[in-house]
Amino acid sequence: MFNVVIVEPEIPQNTGNISRTCVVTNTTLHLVRPFGFEISDRTLKRAGLDYWKDLNVFYYDSFEQVVELNKGARFFMASTHAKKNYADVMYKDGDFLVFGKETAGLGERLLSMFPENDIRIPMMPDQRSLNLSNSVAIVLYEALRQTQFRGLE
Repeated sequence: MFNVVIVEPEIPQNTGNISRTCVVTNTTLHLVRPFGFEISDRTLKRAGLDYWKDLNVFYYDSFEQVVELNKGARFFMASTHAKKNYADVMYKDGDFLVFGKETAGLGERLLSMFPENDIRIPMMPDQRSLNLSNSVAIVLYEALRQTQFRGLE
């Protein structure tokens, strides 16, 4: 099982879509406050309505809290500034795939916590980054592919 961490998500539809992806892949979702919406927001619920009750989700007040409560885990930090291609990493069960907020990403302070594990999705230079929920799906499904989609049909 993998873990997806979203640090300070701002758009409820993205978080709803990510929650749906997590449910159908048996992935745990970790959400780091502050959020740009209320968890009870009807837009968030609409995006993941049928799945929210089945979602394995944890809430945190800081990314440091996520790290502290999951000592020894591997954290892969997704960033448009990273050099390493996400598909060149060897993922294993239990890894944490970390993504930042839609408008600013993870920021230098968080990226510096695991500099050896920064990853990026290749894209055209000088373009805006992919949508957050699409980025999560791309990286998560590569990790799942590498582990032979264990437990999925």
